[in-house]
Amino acid sequence: MIFKDFEYKRVDIETIKNELENLKNSVINSESAEDTINLYKKTDDLLQNLTTTTSLVYIRHSIDTTDEFYEKENDFYNENSPIISSYINELTYAFNNSKFKKELIEKYGKLAFDKMDISLKTFKPEIIEDLQEENRLSSEYSKLSASAKIMFEGEERNLSEMTPFTQHENREIRKAAVTAVGKFFHDNLEAYDNIYDGLVKVRNNIAKKLGYENFVEVGYLRMGRIDYNAKDVANYRKQIVENVVPLYVELRNKQAKRLGLDKLKYYDEGINFLSGNPTPKGDRDWMVNHARTMYRELSPETNEFFEKMIEFELMDLDSKKGKQGGGYCTSLDIYKLPFIFANFNGTAHDVTVLTHEAGHAFQAYTTMRNVEISDYYWPTSESAEIHSMSMEFLTWPWMNLFFKEDTTKFKYEHLEGALLFLPYGALVDEFQHYVYENPEVSSKDRRMKWLELEKKFLPTRDYDGITEYEEGLFWFKQAHIFEMPFYYIDYTLAQVVAFQIWKLNQENKELAWDKYMKLCKLGGSKTFLGLLEAVGLENPFIDGTLSNLIPPIKEFLNSINDSEL
Repeated sequence: MIFKDFEYKRVDIETIKNELENLKNSVINSESAEDTINLYKKTDDLLQNLTTTTSLVYIRHSIDTTDEFYEKENDFYNENSPIISSYINELTYAFNNSKFKKELIEKYGKLAFDKMDISLKTFKPEIIEDLQEENRLSSEYSKLSASAKIMFEGEERNLSEMTPFTQHENREIRKAAVTAVGKFFHDNLEAYDNIYDGLVKVRNNIAKKLGYENFVEVGYLRMGRIDYNAKDVANYRKQIVENVVPLYVELRNKQAKRLGLDKLKYYDEGINFLSGNPTPKGDRDWMVNHARTMYRELSPETNEFFEKMIEFELMDLDSKKGKQGGGYCTSLDIYKLPFIFANFNGTAHDVTVLTHEAGHAFQAYTTMRNVEISDYYWPTSESAEIHSMSMEFLTWPWMNLFFKEDTTKFKYEHLEGALLFLPYGALVDEFQHYVYENPEVSSKDRRMKWLELEKKFLPTRDYDGITEYEEGLFWFKQAHIFEMPFYYIDYTLAQVVAFQIWKLNQENKELAWDKYMKLCKLGGSKTFLGLLEAVGLENPFIDGTLSNLIPPIKEFLNSINDSEL
């Protein structure tokens, strides 16, 4: 059976409610540890069925946001998932207060119960309507961005299909492309502002009803952050400003020189070489075929995993009209299989998104076969992104399959781009802290704050009079800001860890792979800092971790004569 044949059947809310209530009562009345442990496993099985059903809807809706059936199903879960959460919350409370909690912890580990505590802290029946509204607004954002129909070079294109033109060798073409994309966001400025304003208000309401000062603490709890807090993240952003932003400026100036420009403009940021950016030398099927070779040669484990992805058709990679933007990986728990979603557009990003999402998928595939309960299938997001970003680097020895004569160009661009990303990731995070610490400010104030923070984190950015961007709407294109508040800093934390894997892979491939495999097997059975400690990787929050990684990165970049690429 392949993915398109996976059966979908809408959840019956009353049936789920009764099953969860029966389990709750059984837990409360249980007279033995053995029975309670069995009830926990039954609960896990039930929840795996539920999450698989909602994943099927999410995937099929995101593949085609114009499909009326799955749009209605998506709306159904947007409305009903908070109601289901209320029943799950009651059952969670029963387990958390069971007289056999000690035996449950001995069986399944303390972290599962720490996660229960978080669940109880972030949900009350009083916020159900707010959660429904939050879901509705998030879907509205996704649909609005997917609706983009930009006439360019004689064809109608979506946002993903515009990307190659924003990286074009011809400066006038890329300026026109960047302007056209900006015009779409500007034409819909009021809609984006209203959606985000609604999200901020509803999230602030949620925080107040849960007893918090603002949404920041709720956001951190939702992200499962147990062993670090907002002060740690603020200090980490400070390290990025001190250690990375000066190098960001240096690399952008070097890019301008490479392109023969006096000053880099925003529409130049996407092009790295006068000869053009590296691109994969074939189409989607060609790339998947080379990825098959790559994963066969990388390890027996990755070979088994990728063959399953192909066999069950668990990848939707082409950009299509009506398809949601971006890329993601999710899991279909009852099948013990992941799913990869992407939007190929003929740029180098096609290869990096494939290896990135394959890193997530490989971790999920591996963990599902190494841990007992679904609570540990996925780690928190900053840990999950280690698997994806490290996989991008671990597959470097096979990049010649995709880029041929442009392989060195790709590696230079990839490593440089990973470093250039850190200030942007920190900017997104600081922006979100400002927004949720000041929920009453106007939409215009938010956009002006974005421009202010750009000067701090991206000091070379120059929109060159493109009025759409000068109104501070660049962040409209960043889905995480709308859909997954406080997620984005996780990419930067994981990138710092992935740099460690990259460095180790240059020195000792076997050791790098051993650490990576250990991380994948552990999945979400430990916290972020617990995972790093378990495999012997440095903590990004500690002063010196980031600054110590910069010299080997600079050394590699300086070893390549970029002016000849």
